[in-house]
Amino acid sequence: MSKKRREIETLSLSFLDVISCGFGALILLLVLTKVYEPLIFAQSSSNIQQQVTALELQLNSARDQRGKLDRDRIHQENDSKLQLQTLRNLEDKLTTLQAEYTAVQRRSTTHDSTIERLSQARQSLSAEMQILLAEYQKSAASDLIGGIPVDSDYVIFIIDTSGSMREFAWPLVMQKVEETLAVYPSLKGVQIMNDQGQYMFSQYADQWIPDTPARRRAILKRLANWNAFSRSSPEKGITKAISTFYQPGRKISLYVFGDDFNGSSIAGVINQVDRINLQNTSGERLVRIHGVGFPVIFSQAAQFQASGFRFAHFMRILCERNGGTFVGLNSYRAQAAWRAPE
Repeated sequence: MSKKRREIETLSLSFLDVISCGFGALILLLVLTKVYEPLIFAQSSSNIQQQVTALELQLNSARDQRGKLDRDRIHQENDSKLQLQTLRNLEDKLTTLQAEYTAVQRRSTTHDSTIERLSQARQSLSAEMQILLAEYQKSAASDLIGGIPVDSDYVIFIIDTSGSMREFAWPLVMQKVEETLAVYPSLKGVQIMNDQGQYMFSQYADQWIPDTPARRRAILKRLANWNAFSRSSPEKGITKAISTFYQPGRKISLYVFGDDFNGSSIAGVINQVDRINLQNTSGERLVRIHGVGFPVIFSQAAQFQASGFRFAHFMRILCERNGGTFVGLNSYRAQAAWRAPE
């Protein structure tokens, strides 16, 4: 009985040993699997990260290429627009030039026709008419009346308003102003100043007086009673007239009326006028300066006549240097036939 029990116990222990070894093997396998699993996962994660990085680089490269392509496309579009605008501008210029060419051709045709008609008309003139025409053209080209050029469109009077002029020569001054205006049938503007640059009509200061028959009568009427301070030296009036009224293209004549010169230096005044009344390339001055001398001083005693000689000498040089003419009157009294305006 005891022998049988021992056999059963031996068998039982062997079975337990086998079972234990089986479980142990399973446990060992599980342990080994868990030990190597993190290493495999780490390697897998590293590979994935590298792939992600590579894909990001490719994506960035693709974006750069796309941006470059977009910029190139924009530049090409801008170039195309610029070329299109240039083409349109050239087309507009071509259209304008064609129109101008057509207009020039028409004018040329008209001009040729006019020249032909004038040539025929000229041929039809008699010898006597041609002679008369030549004389007329010669006279008109000179534009001289009494030796004074009257080719100006604007006239400025600079009048000595000193006591000697007002007391002795004023009616003749008015007569000469009227006669001077008469040789200019139509002016674009008139102005009246005294030798100090003071305007006779203050409402027209620094501007032209319109030339109308009514305004000419108003000038003579106002001149009859005009009384202004004078130094008998026209330097200030001349320089003010030129600097105020000259503009390119204007033909202006200054008429200086006086009887004597009380300035300190004739040469100084002439040089000052030269600096204001400049010459162009052909030697012409900006304005013409004419002078009219009234012999009031010469009716006095000889010791008082020096300023009269100075005025004549001064105006002769001034007018000669500035394209004008100096006229010395032989009397300071108005003609009996002339009547002052009422």
